[in-house]
Amino acid sequence: MCNHCTKQLKQLTTADKSDLRSLWQELFGQPPQEALRRELMLPILAYRIQEKTHGCLQARSRNELRRMSEELRTNPKTKALPRPQIKSGTSLIREWQGQTHRVRVTDQGYEYSGKAFSSLSQIARQITGTRWSGPLFFGLRHSTERRSGS
Repeated sequence: MCNHCTKQLKQLTTADKSDLRSLWQELFGQPPQEALRRELMLPILAYRIQEKTHGCLQARSRNELRRMSEELRTNPKTKALPRPQIKSGTSLIREWQGQTHRVRVTDQGYEYSGKAFSSLSQIARQITGTRWSGPLFFGLRHSTERRSGS
């Protein structure tokens, strides 16, 4: 992290609300809402300082956050864990009942038998005919692991 960015982040912790409002105006080009508490301004400003210095999230990260948000919207009790970080172009190979199955990881999800899929679980269901955890089926997660990732 650059010295200027580090200095700005350190100054946030001691800045009063008036200074934070001025910095908000500088970073966002408009004043914050009057009711916005200092405690909420701090992480937003810290993120914005880092974003201005290092750039915003990559498209892949933004897409993953959208996916987790949608999962939480449709099932509020889900843990919405991030997918394992597998690079595009990686092949996942699984032998099932004497037949070898190859899945290619793409930027949009997965490709199996010439078709696009958004999840490994869809592919595992197609292969086995039953409901499977895709990451478990393809060996990316073990059956003894809890959903929290431990």
